[in-house]
Amino acid sequence: MTSTPLGGPDTTPDVRGRGHGYAAHPHKKVTLYFLATGLLALLIGVLIGPLQALNYAGVDVYSHLPFLKSYYQGLSLHGVLNALVFTTFFISGLLLYLPCRELGVRPNLIVAWGAYWTMTVGTALAAVPLLTNDATVLYTFYPPLMGHPLFYIGAAMLVAASLVVGIQTVTIWWGWKRRNPGRVTPIVTYMSVATWMMWFVASLGLVVEVLVFLIPWSLGITKGVDPLLARTLFWYTGHPIVYFWLLPAYVSWYALVPRQMGGRIVSEPLARLAFALFLLISTPVGFHHQYTDPGIPALWKVVHMLLTFLVAVPSLLTAFSVAASMEYAARLRGGRGWIRWMGRLPWKDAIFTGQALAMISFIFGGAGGIANASMAIDAVVHNTAWIPGHFHITVGTATTLTFFAVSFWLLPHLTGKKLASPRVALWSVWFWFAGMMVFALGMHWEGLLGIPRRAQISAAGPELQAVYHKAAVPMALTGISGMILLVGAVLYFGVIFATLLGRREAGAQEVPVPFSEQVAAAGKDGRVHAMTRVLENLWALFFVALALVAVMYGPELVAMLLNQHPVPGARLW
Repeated sequence: MTSTPLGGPDTTPDVRGRGHGYAAHPHKKVTLYFLATGLLALLIGVLIGPLQALNYAGVDVYSHLPFLKSYYQGLSLHGVLNALVFTTFFISGLLLYLPCRELGVRPNLIVAWGAYWTMTVGTALAAVPLLTNDATVLYTFYPPLMGHPLFYIGAAMLVAASLVVGIQTVTIWWGWKRRNPGRVTPIVTYMSVATWMMWFVASLGLVVEVLVFLIPWSLGITKGVDPLLARTLFWYTGHPIVYFWLLPAYVSWYALVPRQMGGRIVSEPLARLAFALFLLISTPVGFHHQYTDPGIPALWKVVHMLLTFLVAVPSLLTAFSVAASMEYAARLRGGRGWIRWMGRLPWKDAIFTGQALAMISFIFGGAGGIANASMAIDAVVHNTAWIPGHFHITVGTATTLTFFAVSFWLLPHLTGKKLASPRVALWSVWFWFAGMMVFALGMHWEGLLGIPRRAQISAAGPELQAVYHKAAVPMALTGISGMILLVGAVLYFGVIFATLLGRREAGAQEVPVPFSEQVAAAGKDGRVHAMTRVLENLWALFFVALALVAVMYGPELVAMLLNQHPVPGARLW
């Protein structure tokens, strides 16, 4: 087998050997490890979630738990495990495996396993101070809150390993391009590479913050960190990381769901355009998280606000294109009318339904995102319960529910075991969707009434009691939502564990990777659409994205670096 440093063409026939095709596709095993480890982190984080919901219902649970010191320790664990660890593991496995299968290429397994174990060791290192209450700094870890050095070192290892996976994926794609001059990159690989390139640009802020400032500070090498500089570097990454979470879901919506519905991709060029736009404009938008920070000129905040509104364009393209693919599939199945065609979609299939519900949730998440980006509206909802309500629609529902649905076909594909209970799987996605919608309703409502974000309700002073009294109904809804979500989680993980621990049937056929065909292809018979020809230059788009970031962030970051006001660390809990 010929190879490149990070991967080469897979010339081995797809045989049914021991390990369900591992002889032909040995990267199935490392992919399974990535996914299973991410889901384990999610399980722990999800079990802490109802405690957060009950807190907003005014029910004090934390004072009765011997293994958690405070509400804020639970919140830190919940945020880090769900938003950082679960997503990074799952995406790393998914967006390495799918391009390899589409291109017929094997990754370098030494590199892949090295990235997995680096990520796992980093997670374990960060978990120690989180569990001992020595890194209760929330998942944003704003200075002057200071965590144990192991937390920052572990987080750095997690991010670094994800970048290694991304580099391997991009290198595999580039090797394929050299071996296939003139050919258009297949759609799943194109979207995956665009996502990894976006992450290369977006992760720079977090990498600099952690390596240059937070690790030396936590080790006592430096005496202080400038909070404004640290916040700016965090939000440089903190907003585009949302697209790092969402874009793998978009990969499935665009390129896998159409086949799972029995249809085809309506417009492949439109999918490429959406991902190219995300690559270009996802990162220079972070100042819209810092409207209340006095050290940033208003002009830069307005510019970032406008760019944030512009990010809505590829999301709207996605909504149009994916909805068109859904209608096309439904009409192939006999659907009629303006709306009645929706009833012909495979709603009894948890793989489709989970992703369809995720798409529905993102309609509300996208609308909330536009509201949050507005300086006028942000002044009302900033640091209120509205923000986690919005966050749970985008990441907790659109992303997580899609990953649930993907796992229903991907884990059987990787293991050769049937999904344990398709009916329970279907119930799990409905419970999760319902719980998140009730949670989002309660939290958005609370935010408009002035309930603070990250507030331990039971410990609030008398000045907030009147506010809590007015918010009794939405607070009750939030508490109820936590119980609904707990039921959904139990059902989901019950199916997952039963599947993973089940027996593999002798002679079982491999569950296929549901790569979809296209109605309007990007390139066929040597004829390539003009837009596709331009968008195929991903390296050029990558460097344009870097240039945009330099223009939109460079002047302010240089000014902050030259005028730092470092402060010492503090521990509040």
